Amino acid sequence: MTGGQAVVPTPQESDAVEPAVAPGRLPVLGHAVQLWRRPIAFLESLRTVGGVVRIDLGTWPVYVLTSPDLVDAILVGEAQQFGRGRVFDKLRPLFGNGIVTTDGEFHRKQRRLMQPAFRRAQLTAYAEVMAQQADEMAASWTAGQELSIVTEMRGFTLSSVAKMIFSGDLGRPAVAEVQRSLPVILEGMLVRAVIPKALDRLPIPLNRRFDTAAARLRRIIDQVIVEYRAEQADRQDLLSLLLSSVDAETGETMSDEQVRDEVIAIMFAGTETSATVLTWIFHELGRHPEARKRVQAEVDDVIGDRPVRPDDVPRLTYTHHVFHEALRLHSPLLFTRRALAPVNLGGVAIPDGAELAYSLYALHRDPALFPEPQKFRPERWEGNPRRRPHLNSFIPFGAGQHKCIGDHFAAAEIVIAVASVMSRWDVVHAPGVTVREVPAGIPQPDHLPMIPHPRQR
Repeated sequence: MTGGQAVVPTPQESDAVEPAVAPGRLPVLGHAVQLWRRPIAFLESLRTVGGVVRIDLGTWPVYVLTSPDLVDAILVGEAQQFGRGRVFDKLRPLFGNGIVTTDGEFHRKQRRLMQPAFRRAQLTAYAEVMAQQADEMAASWTAGQELSIVTEMRGFTLSSVAKMIFSGDLGRPAVAEVQRSLPVILEGMLVRAVIPKALDRLPIPLNRRFDTAAARLRRIIDQVIVEYRAEQADRQDLLSLLLSSVDAETGETMSDEQVRDEVIAIMFAGTETSATVLTWIFHELGRHPEARKRVQAEVDDVIGDRPVRPDDVPRLTYTHHVFHEALRLHSPLLFTRRALAPVNLGGVAIPDGAELAYSLYALHRDPALFPEPQKFRPERWEGNPRRRPHLNSFIPFGAGQHKCIGDHFAAAEIVIAVASVMSRWDVVHAPGVTVREVPAGIPQPDHLPMIPHPRQR
């Protein structure tokens, strides 16, 4: 375990020092060129520099945390001293004031209002939808015919989330708009987070495309909500639950604008994050036939020849290990927090208002935390829990008060999809394919053509 002292809110102490500075800083540009050209390699390199490493994006300093103890401190131990940070500020044109971007009492109120939509009974209902969609996807494939796993997984997750949020035809325009806007928004999310502040308001093409797509999506969701309100029918879908939710402590409900912001957050988190992880899982299983055979043997034992059911998910133990290992290898690239007061973080003086960043991708590939970190080894999650990776070194869904509210939903969605496909198919890479990792919110494969072959039982 790499080291890291706890946060101590007394930066005036004499032992507080200046942070290490990442090498390669350029005049005026700072480290912006390195972060722009090779963000994955650059963020991974910082762990060799120190626990708190200063990088400069233009003239804007950012303090990057490379220790799990320090990341745990700002997310859990001393979370009240840190706000959301720049990445979340830059996503407000898309997510508005949803729980993805907000802090403090407003955030806590929103979580209370949304929590009923993610209770066990609701998750079971959502899982039934996921299982149906996964079975339909797997059944639609043709033996020996090359397909794009990236496209297939995005289609599956979007259809699952759309049926969870909207019932009937009212939500179809919103689903179509997500399909249209998704590539534009994914392109812009990471870039907007790291470009110098001076470029924030410039009408450069990337900013225009992102803002236009976000505005278009928000407008369509607004129209769907108006139609739901006018219909006044209890559809028992997630949108209806959000529109009717009441805060047990205050008696307040959500405004239509607030519901829209939360729906957009759920659509993107439930679609793109899950689709990306699923894509990497099939890539890794294609590269590791022994792991694929173990998943198939478990699926045969638990499910047999019938479709997957929600109550199968907890019994698919090794499939969960595969999910965790793929998620470890292919984690979110960059998150931020903002110091709300001067603090001493790991012995380093952090000024009021300073921006802090951390990379789950780099953290989850730290060889001090995960031996042979580049290798796909699902077995690292097996056996004695004390031998498994420490909790605060593996936090793909975040931690503390801002932990992803839909983490159990995502896990069920992914495990169900893997089990449904593996019960029918051996999925192998198309001949001659080389897969390249492309920087994004979660680094993505540039393409992944694969070929399904019927299982030989």
